[in-house]
Amino acid sequence: MRDGVQLIAYADRFGGTLPALGRLLTGPLAGLFTGVHVLPFFRPYDGADAGFDPDDHLSVDSRLGGWDDVRALGEAFDVTADLIVNHASDRSPAFRDVVARGDSSPHAGMFLTYDTVFAAGATEADLVRITRPRPGLPFTPVVLGGRKRLAWTTFTPHQIDLDVRNPAARAYLSDVLRCLASNAVTTVRLDAVGYAVKTPGTTCFLTPDTLAFATELATEARRLGLRVLAEVHAPTRVDNGTAAVVDQVYDFTLAPAILHAVSTGDSGPLREWLRMRPDHPVTVLETHDGIGLVDAVGLLSGAQISALEETVRRNSGGTSRMSTMPDGTPYQISCTAYDALGRDDRRYLLARALQLFVPGIPQVYYVGLLAGRNATGVFGDAREINRRSYTPDDVAVALRRPVVRRLARLIRLRTSHPAFRGEFTVEDGPDGELILAWRAGQAHAELHVRLAEPSFRIRSTPPP
Repeated sequence: MRDGVQLIAYADRFGGTLPALGRLLTGPLAGLFTGVHVLPFFRPYDGADAGFDPDDHLSVDSRLGGWDDVRALGEAFDVTADLIVNHASDRSPAFRDVVARGDSSPHAGMFLTYDTVFAAGATEADLVRITRPRPGLPFTPVVLGGRKRLAWTTFTPHQIDLDVRNPAARAYLSDVLRCLASNAVTTVRLDAVGYAVKTPGTTCFLTPDTLAFATELATEARRLGLRVLAEVHAPTRVDNGTAAVVDQVYDFTLAPAILHAVSTGDSGPLREWLRMRPDHPVTVLETHDGIGLVDAVGLLSGAQISALEETVRRNSGGTSRMSTMPDGTPYQISCTAYDALGRDDRRYLLARALQLFVPGIPQVYYVGLLAGRNATGVFGDAREINRRSYTPDDVAVALRRPVVRRLARLIRLRTSHPAFRGEFTVEDGPDGELILAWRAGQAHAELHVRLAEPSFRIRSTPPP
């Protein structure tokens, strides 16, 4: 795996196609990134959940290109792609066959229904215990072979959960893994893996059965030469166990810790998190889903999370939106990182410098790369606030902005400087000051942060 910074982007929204994305990476963005996470490019990329509900997980949407274009990206970059573990589309041929033929379909066992999990029935306590990131119970009425059933739908009614213990479902996931491995994908992201196994009498989220399944899937992926990245949102106080069974996990907690520090000048939670975070993370400031808040529960107090949400709302001019878990726990904020920091270039670059200096593989979301603003007039899915589309001409214009040019220099430093392949230390200065340093032999890179001002400076040997 190449050391350096990764880009995360939708091909249709950053360039328009897979070849166009490749031309951006090797052209105006040359030297910035060593890897790219291409968000779902399967057929279709524009379904009910922006590609996370493909009809065909084995095909590239022809509007974006083909597998040869994925392989071309893989020749120059580490490529991350999604294995959508938890569910399949209600438009998929397999599910449509079950709709038509019911239990006579060879695919019938692939899909979870209420009865699959609760064969003996469920109590009210069983049902309210189920963890779901959206309001309501995770069931959608369907008609399968002429019989009314309740399909298990953790996310949208169009995403039918898989019974990952069923041989047909496991064969399906294995087919996708083999397809990705044979087309120059380096890393597979296990999307929503925390919800993949439903065990009656539990929360159906991050249970021992879930971890056993993740271990099994990761072992299979590694045999194919793939690295495994787990995507799990859970409070800091929850030891979700996934870091022990995969190659990388997302450090979603880092983003709210940095935003809190940069917005308030209080470095305490960030310092604490740097002492306890996982050893092999992928770091983000924002994602295609937004800025996670649930991950900071247990690190930030309830009052601090509320204050952060209000700060982001104010900084964004009221264009951000917050979602909560059914029990009221803050879940995520839909907002660009640039708007979350009030479009203040100093604070934005400081936040990015912190992300880039913290150990891990930094992933920069394409809207964040261009210091993008919130999309306005968004109805329905609030996550579309942070999913702008950029043509190659739009990218060229954005790259001329001073804040973007300075961010590009920071990314280039993180990708190319040899110090980042060495040892990391944090020096505690006065409250509100941090010194993050890397050293490898004679190579040295140091970030000195003054949160109260806010300001930062970078010293490096050799100079960038």
